[in-house]
Amino acid sequence: MGSDAASVAGIPSPRDIKVHRLMCMELIKFVTGVAMLLPAIEEARPGSNPGIQILCQLTRALDKAKDILQHCSESSKLYLALTGNVILSRCNKSKKLLEQSLSCVQNMVPVMLATQISQLVADLEAGIFSLDPSEEEARKVLSKLLHQYTSTTHSGEEHVFEAIQIAMRSLRITSPKDLLIEKRSIKKQLEKIGEGDPPKRKILLFFLSLLNKNGKSIVAEHTENGSLQHEDSLEYEVESHLKCNHNDAQRDIFNGSRLPDEFKCPLSSRLMYDPVVIASGQTYERFWIEKWFAQGNDTCPKTKRKLVHLSSTPNNSMKDLISRWTAAHGVSVVDPSVQATVGHSWESSSTSIASLSSSMMDLSINIDFSNLSLGTSDASFASHASHSKISNDFHKGQSRESIHEMELERLTRLSSLSWESQCNLIGNIRNMLTQNGEASNWMSSDNFIQKLFRFMKDAHKCNDQDAQLLGCQSLLAVLDECGSSLPYLNDDAFALLTSLLGSEVSKEAIAIFEVLSRHQNCHHKITMSGALPTLLEILDAHSRELQEPAIKILCNMSGSSKIGSLIAPSELVPKLVPFLEDTVLARNCVIILQNLCNKEDARIAIAETDGCIAAVVKLLERDNRKDQEHAVDFLLSLCLQRVQYCQLVMDEGVIPELVSVSINGNNKAKAMALELLRLLKGEFSDTGESYEPEVYIPKPQPPTTDFTQPKSRSQGTGIFGKFFSKRSSPTAKRINRK
Repeated sequence: MGSDAASVAGIPSPRDIKVHRLMCMELIKFVTGVAMLLPAIEEARPGSNPGIQILCQLTRALDKAKDILQHCSESSKLYLALTGNVILSRCNKSKKLLEQSLSCVQNMVPVMLATQISQLVADLEAGIFSLDPSEEEARKVLSKLLHQYTSTTHSGEEHVFEAIQIAMRSLRITSPKDLLIEKRSIKKQLEKIGEGDPPKRKILLFFLSLLNKNGKSIVAEHTENGSLQHEDSLEYEVESHLKCNHNDAQRDIFNGSRLPDEFKCPLSSRLMYDPVVIASGQTYERFWIEKWFAQGNDTCPKTKRKLVHLSSTPNNSMKDLISRWTAAHGVSVVDPSVQATVGHSWESSSTSIASLSSSMMDLSINIDFSNLSLGTSDASFASHASHSKISNDFHKGQSRESIHEMELERLTRLSSLSWESQCNLIGNIRNMLTQNGEASNWMSSDNFIQKLFRFMKDAHKCNDQDAQLLGCQSLLAVLDECGSSLPYLNDDAFALLTSLLGSEVSKEAIAIFEVLSRHQNCHHKITMSGALPTLLEILDAHSRELQEPAIKILCNMSGSSKIGSLIAPSELVPKLVPFLEDTVLARNCVIILQNLCNKEDARIAIAETDGCIAAVVKLLERDNRKDQEHAVDFLLSLCLQRVQYCQLVMDEGVIPELVSVSINGNNKAKAMALELLRLLKGEFSDTGESYEPEVYIPKPQPPTTDFTQPKSRSQGTGIFGKFFSKRSSPTAKRINRK
């Protein structure tokens, strides 16, 4: 990677980076990877308007990343250390911009190039930036020094000498040469900014005055051997990281074991998530081979032979082998279609380009030391009022964005914090999400959802109910705000949420499931997590706050074929009947029954469940027209299947209610009510019994008979006349299953 970086224009050598070297070497790796792919991307010519815009954004993102590297190789070490959190934020934003741009581009280029881009996007997603502990120590010391200098009293020259000594030692300014380079760097920065940035200029002048006064004395205390050790350790650090990056490029080593070649997709050279076999007998990742075919190719990418057909068959044996290998080596397999979906959502969003541009503008350093005044090299600050304002601006007057970025930086090292600190951090994040509406900011944070689920999993293991509540509330706030751009959740996340359904945070867990159930792509994972049986148990409980979301979840998922295969209708339908009398939940229950009606076993369960059809018919008497509409829709769907179901509906005295709905309901309900009336007429006229058309087909005017008073209804002599009043003891006929 070192030689690759050297060949890319505008990227400094890792050895030239003065501070934040580890972060910069990680960024160099990403910038080099993007720069080496850029000519091929430009040659592919994504010709659409969005394609050209995204390509421009990718180029700009690359330039911004190079600016960060150049800044860290030319600026003052003291100033770079003081602004460490800002540099960290800039690196994270730059990485995110590259990731977002590449995710969009990969949907616009040939599949072979798209696989390379996909791997680079995966590397960007996995990349983590963090401050070096010694540089973080220097930042804290310098920040504290500025704070104390701006307070009413400070600890005197002895404290200043000690503070600058710690900072210089941490930043390896330990020789006369180092001191000279640092002073020159400050002077170059001062020349570069001129009079255009007074706050930054005052900070640099302050550091220069400290070095002029104390630098030589501090350097004199360091021995020559110490300086040599410093040079040796620096060289070793750079070489170690370059070697590590070289090994990372070999991506086939997992916990000391090499990934078997047969587990890798020949197109992407990555571990397969959904292996399929094509006509040539070769196995590929489903996503990539389908993309290959979609681009007009009809040959096998590996054998180059033309295929007799373009269909594919799941390679279940290979998938089972991969699952066993990954489980044994602790490796997770990434679904490539998820990454592509994220890119497509950015590409198709009308605000994506604006968001990218806005993020670009956020990469400037924003620190306010406007009131810092300096005299001679040993002068104090001019006025106490100015000093107090500096302190407030730097330590207390931070914007919400800077607070967000501080918490984000802590989030990147969440697992290294104590449990109490982790809980405090997640609590702060929860407050930001729920009070300030900043979910979109956190959604863009690297691996935020993954880290949040790790915290929730640890909280569940140690049975910390307060921590579980914090995690669930934070996740719910994010999901509520994300709309259609739902973050990717793996199978383990759904399994964890299912385990929380029976805990003290059931209310929050089921609320999360209710949000997820609105997204069809989550239905499969919800069913596979084992949540549905638990939801059925909740229906038997007496907790209204759990029953309502449980029914909404079942309603959202009832259109999926998965739910019918995992829940027996004979078990589900009886549990819904009591809720058909609920003014709030009845509509959802009818929708569930309506969606189940396309299967015979569900229809039989509905017919054999006491009170089910009667409860639905009763909904026709309500004033709520939407309830009437769904009830008629269900009854019509049922009666269209078999004549026996028509008889059961007739047994409930449905005709008066249908006539009323056909006159007074909304347009859709009217049409379905008339259709059902005609259907019932047709079925029963085949028996040879007479009927009265004027009763069956209503005129578009208020009926002369008051159907709300059964005792006063006039009885017709035809087949419908005898059903105008409900039978005193209707008998539900059992359906012939043959």
